[in-house]
Amino acid sequence: MSFRKVVRQSKFRHVFGQPVKTEQCYDDIRVSRVTWDSTFCAVNPSFVAIIVEASGGGAFLVLPLHKTGRIDKAYPTVCGHTGPVLDIDWCPHNDHVIASGSEDCTVMVWQIPENGLSQPVTEPVVVLEGHSKRVGIVTWHPTARNVLLSAGCDNVVLIWNVGTAEELYRLEGLHPDLIYSVSWSRDGSRFCTACKDKSVRVIDPRRGTVVAEKERAHEGARPMRAIFLADGKIFTTGFSRMSERQLALWDTENLEEPMGLQELDSSNGALLPFYDPDTNVVYVCGKGDSSIRYFEITEEPPYIHFLNTFTSKEPQRGMGWMPKRGLDVSKCEIARWAWGRGGRGEGPLRPKPPVTPFPPGRFYKLHERKCEPIIMTVPRK
Repeated sequence: MSFRKVVRQSKFRHVFGQPVKTEQCYDDIRVSRVTWDSTFCAVNPSFVAIIVEASGGGAFLVLPLHKTGRIDKAYPTVCGHTGPVLDIDWCPHNDHVIASGSEDCTVMVWQIPENGLSQPVTEPVVVLEGHSKRVGIVTWHPTARNVLLSAGCDNVVLIWNVGTAEELYRLEGLHPDLIYSVSWSRDGSRFCTACKDKSVRVIDPRRGTVVAEKERAHEGARPMRAIFLADGKIFTTGFSRMSERQLALWDTENLEEPMGLQELDSSNGALLPFYDPDTNVVYVCGKGDSSIRYFEITEEPPYIHFLNTFTSKEPQRGMGWMPKRGLDVSKCEIARWAWGRGGRGEGPLRPKPPVTPFPPGRFYKLHERKCEPIIMTVPRK
């Protein structure tokens, strides 16, 4: 008599999330209330940056990781934009350089001092002007230094040489509607976009052409997201025609049908996916949810395997994602978040993460008034 295997074998089946103690959170932060489906938070091994409410323009906080506890209302900010900041992203090649996109139609690149801010920073290192409408997405190239992509509400994607402040490529006419998300492939040769016309496109920026396109990837009218996985497949989040939230996995060689499709629930918050290429685990956070779900992507059907859910009491406004080189791998940490109610990017691995007294988290969760790191750990005997 043979017994069928009921439980799938996986190294990550028991991954669990653990919020840090209250005194290790960042308190009294006025997280931005702007209505834009951005993460509002960006993290690297040195700093956490959070978009905050600002009168008369746009601003974001940059805090050294160890500066936990209550943040003074007079703490200096990065405040050179004349409109609200919509997106921020740390450079994967330099932990002191951050880019920001704003409603004032500009992209600015900032140099952060070694020990953090001692006074407000109003002068960017570079101002990139080329969009005619607000800039909602900024993301650095994963392998080439000083290359930055920006996407605006003018449906144009621009790729910049930050060192010379020049446009390298201007991609117009490829998107008929608002661009919801942009994700570089692992080697940076292509990127994929999710658009309001419900299409997912794979684009070669050098040729300025759409290499592959899937129309109506998700039938619903609410925002979609698409990210490249390490093996070149694309993972998307979106909504069905009945407004149920969905996850899907696509093979770029054949976009006719999804390799895997799962329906989650009927909540209305946009799903933000974060991908760890080393473990092939995708973490999915919904705006306004109080949970993080995680899934393992495998080579065998059904390809998307649900692992577990981390749940807390407070809903999240946004989420920051610590690069792998900022984690405490000696404690089996595989992910760290900071979330608040309101990051991204895997830089090249460095030999040693900086030693800080702060217990690293993979996720940085934004609440209404605070930022809470969350550590993801694989239990080991």
